[in-house]
Amino acid sequence: MGELERIWTEWGHLAYVGAFIWSFFEGETFVIIAAALGHAKGLVDPWILMFTVWIGSFLGDQCWFFLGRRYGARVVRRIPSAEAKIAKAIHFVERYGAAFILSFRFAYGIRNVASVACGMTGMSYPYFAALNFIAAGIWAASFTAAGWFLAAAFGPERVGWVLGGLGLFVIIGLIVKARLARKSAAAPAS
Repeated sequence: MGELERIWTEWGHLAYVGAFIWSFFEGETFVIIAAALGHAKGLVDPWILMFTVWIGSFLGDQCWFFLGRRYGARVVRRIPSAEAKIAKAIHFVERYGAAFILSFRFAYGIRNVASVACGMTGMSYPYFAALNFIAAGIWAASFTAAGWFLAAAFGPERVGWVLGGLGLFVIIGLIVKARLARKSAAAPAS
């Protein structure tokens, strides 16, 4: 938390602009640590943090939706590594609709392309904007609260370790899942 604490101390309220910009692109870990810093040191107002990352996340996904609508198919053809993720996201949009829009921020591996995929499906802009606004609010509130309560439960100096442990747990789970999938794909061939 040292560097983030220094930024909030030196920048004051301008640090919220940084939170806004960060959440425009991503930001889960940043929001959790900033909220933990707020609990521990009183430097970060959780309500202002939540509002700024809510709007930043909302506008970021609106931008990606527009880019997907306008340039999606042309760009996807030029980036072969994105094709599979976009195809998967489009499948989820078509199958789950509103539920997908409300939850894609919490889905690892799809979040970055979900808004582009929504734009490529022909979904109406007002429909996506309304659901995206709600989803961004849920995301902002969830991660702000997570940071606040993690700092309360484990202490501010241990939040980084807790997040690192959770990250390691997720990585190990993904590795195990990939190995099991590879094993099951190879089993019928034997």
